[in-house]
Amino acid sequence: MSSEKKICIMDLNDTTEYQQLLPGRPQTCGMRAGRVYLKPGETCGRHSTEQHEEMLVFLSGKGTALIGEQESPFEVGLGKVSYIPPHTIHNVKNTGAEPLVYIYCVTPIE
Repeated sequence: MSSEKKICIMDLNDTTEYQQLLPGRPQTCGMRAGRVYLKPGETCGRHSTEQHEEMLVFLSGKGTALIGEQESPFEVGLGKVSYIPPHTIHNVKNTGAEPLVYIYCVTPIE
């Protein structure tokens, strides 16, 4: 481990705003992460993982992850973890009555 990389411990906000957790280089070796808060009916927006793989860890609420070109629906929410491979179109929608909150971790592939 490089001497310029440091251990990081932080508190998660309990607000409706997006929270950046790991901004990537130089703080990490390339991983980025954040906390997303979706109100009922909101989506994160359709986008691609491109040259990255992504993990979503759901902290509260319920929703649907629409993954792939055909937007295959997967039920997500409290206690669920989702892996999204590189070069994959996806979107997350809050389908419940409560906020859908999750952490995403994105890292570049070799």
